[in-house]
Amino acid sequence: MAKREHVVRMSVEQPLWRALTGYRVLTMVYAVLLFAFDRDAFERPWIAVGYLAVMCVWTLATLPKVANAASCTKRFLVADLAIALAGILLTPLADAQAQSVDGPTLPSIWTAGSVLAYALKGGWRWAGIASSLVAVANIVERGHPSRDTLHNVLLVWVASIAIGYVVEVARASERTLARALEIEAATRERERLARDIHDSVLQVLAMVQRRGTALGGEAAELGRMAGEQEVALRTLVAGGLARPSLVSEDESEGAVVRVVEVDEEPGDDTPVDLRLLLAPRAGARVTLSEPGAPVLLPAPAARELAAAVGAALDNVRVHAGDDARAWILVEDWPDEVIVTVRDDGPGIPEGRLAQAEGEGRMGVALSIRGRLRDLGGTAELISVPGQGTEVELKVPRGKAGEK
Repeated sequence: MAKREHVVRMSVEQPLWRALTGYRVLTMVYAVLLFAFDRDAFERPWIAVGYLAVMCVWTLATLPKVANAASCTKRFLVADLAIALAGILLTPLADAQAQSVDGPTLPSIWTAGSVLAYALKGGWRWAGIASSLVAVANIVERGHPSRDTLHNVLLVWVASIAIGYVVEVARASERTLARALEIEAATRERERLARDIHDSVLQVLAMVQRRGTALGGEAAELGRMAGEQEVALRTLVAGGLARPSLVSEDESEGAVVRVVEVDEEPGDDTPVDLRLLLAPRAGARVTLSEPGAPVLLPAPAARELAAAVGAALDNVRVHAGDDARAWILVEDWPDEVIVTVRDDGPGIPEGRLAQAEGEGRMGVALSIRGRLRDLGGTAELISVPGQGTEVELKVPRGKAGEK
């Protein structure tokens, strides 16, 4: 029985939510102590007592709301920020000298907890809006803000936006990691299925092909069909295993892994695996030999090279006969990629290509040589009458993306 792997992931931002929970409780206690030590300075202490009572009840009752992003709703954020702003604006009513003395407001640094909740929930944009509202409330409360007031406002504004930006980057990294883990798990499952298929179905099909060919007659036809199905199944398995292709890109937010699927239309700057484009070309009479590692080329170059290979195979089918076989060999070198298409047909008589071009039949000239010329590569055709034809396609890596 196959062993299943369970990956337990904890959100990278979860520790920030726990820190926010502790911050709100500690700053609540701090605000109460500030009032207790300086209550004689308040002209209307009952306003401060009433507000701090509401703030304490609200803080303790809403601790589950700041446990994670899902619990922290928009409605809670609006109400929490409204309580913080109300405490700032009530400070002059409780302490008439608050505008002349550069002291703390009633909620003090508890207000920053409301702004940080916005940052953790919605990123730097939400943090910017919340901290701007707090800044306006502080300026209105002071009447004539001092340098210290402006300094504190700017500090909260910059810190909250920075934290919001860090949270956004953390979420993007977490999504990338989750996608990478999913691809890894899927790849392992495909490898397991491929081993099972290879040990059972593919071996049976190969045996049927061999025995049918040896017996001849109708059995030979069954063997041929089994061989075609074996090749198709091998191609399907190989294509499924190679389907996820991770390409690392450097962006402003850091190293980001971009995932490219075969059925997606990749951008011109996105490397694609040439093997995946050539795999559908394989069949009962077309054998594909390729490296074990991905052969990465810019998307336009890979598509044009695969099209040139298709044109060469079309020539084999048209000119070499139905019984001709073809072989595709892919070579991945540091400075170039070479794809060779060889067949066992009758070959091309000397001068036949030049005659065809003179008659306006430009299949080889345009479909093959023209494509390679546009890529900065070359297409060399070698044919000996009676010994088949070989087409060698070379694409330099330095010029493959210039098109």
